Amino acid sequence: MLNTVVVVAYLGATVILLVVAISTLTWMVDSWRTPESIAMTRFPEPDEPRLSFSLLVPARDEEQVLPHTISRLLESDHPDFEVIIIVGDDDPGTAGVAEQIAATDERVRVAVDAHPVKNKPKALNTALPLCRGLIVGVFDAEDEASPALLRHVDACFRSTQAHVVQGGVQLMNFQSSWWSLRNVLEYFFWFSSRLHLHARKRFIPLGGNTVFVRTDLLRKAKGWDPDCLAEDCELGVRLSSWGARVAVAYSPELTTREETPPTLKGLFKQRTRWSQGFLQVLRKGEWRRLPTRRQKLMAAYLLVMPFLQAFSGALVPVALVSMFLLKAPDLAVMATFAPLLPTVATVAVEVVGLHEFGRAFDEKVRLRDYVKLVLGTLPYQLILAAAAMRASARELQGVRTWEKTSHVGAHRPVHVTDQQESVL
Repeated sequence: MLNTVVVVAYLGATVILLVVAISTLTWMVDSWRTPESIAMTRFPEPDEPRLSFSLLVPARDEEQVLPHTISRLLESDHPDFEVIIIVGDDDPGTAGVAEQIAATDERVRVAVDAHPVKNKPKALNTALPLCRGLIVGVFDAEDEASPALLRHVDACFRSTQAHVVQGGVQLMNFQSSWWSLRNVLEYFFWFSSRLHLHARKRFIPLGGNTVFVRTDLLRKAKGWDPDCLAEDCELGVRLSSWGARVAVAYSPELTTREETPPTLKGLFKQRTRWSQGFLQVLRKGEWRRLPTRRQKLMAAYLLVMPFLQAFSGALVPVALVSMFLLKAPDLAVMATFAPLLPTVATVAVEVVGLHEFGRAFDEKVRLRDYVKLVLGTLPYQLILAAAAMRASARELQGVRTWEKTSHVGAHRPVHVTDQQESVL
């Protein structure tokens, strides 16, 4: 009897894993369906700019990377924008750097976050009342933005009549470590393909930066949820439930460049925060206000995805043990191999994606990078699974502290960071 129950449980788990594997593969390659679908992902050509922008840059313990980030934003060729750096009242180091930058350029202002408990959404909400632009844009403190980006975003808002424009973000330091390589590929597929599918379906979890929202809509929404650990996802879900039009555009030359977390522990904590934030958004229930059943199903599936990954990861050691201890009918054993086919196909697509990433961003991809990509598949999934498990435990315990990701400028040339250190 026990053996039968275990076999049935295995078959049920197999169905779940098969659905996850097929959907992941489908969404990864969505934008590459046809030459026309690829062309549709790009930004429109800019014309005479007509909008104004307030660019928010929350910064905490970011003395090392902030000067270059602001310098790049100020190189924008758009004629009407301001930059608001948001610093904590308990972070004199970053505040000093921010004030020094603001003193040299009238387009830069500094907002001070006085909340007793600091996090990114509270920082953003601190600056929202100060925004003068028609459009609010968000950048992270280590971002490397293209000077041509704002003109293209301006044109995208007007050509699509969108309420929100999501630009591309790309992690760059794929050679830093084996897990950085996989992290880079995740971003490549997320912003170049998957978000475009979500935009077409009128349900989208926004990215944390290079996102632009009409200021009046953002104020109507009362800004970001101050208690959510995935404030970008929550805002996207909330605006989607209101029927907001979101345009996603991806052009490699306009993509904002970032770095992966510098340590494996940092990656683990970052994924814990994201997974817990998704769980908070799921529980909050704004997604239930989406107008169609298909949108609701997509939303629920997306928000539980980290926990499906946790389930998948937890099955790996169980499967290894059961190979030697469990006796099952041959047909049932064969059925458990079904998720293997789309999983292998996904890894093959990732290999092709790594080549495309190298071509799009003029990066040299070596043979050993492809080997690391393949060999890192299982360990990386186990890390994501463990992070999702930790997120569930933290949420059950009511622990919602913000575990910040540190930045060292690994996506920039070494001499840039050295120059910053000499100035500071």
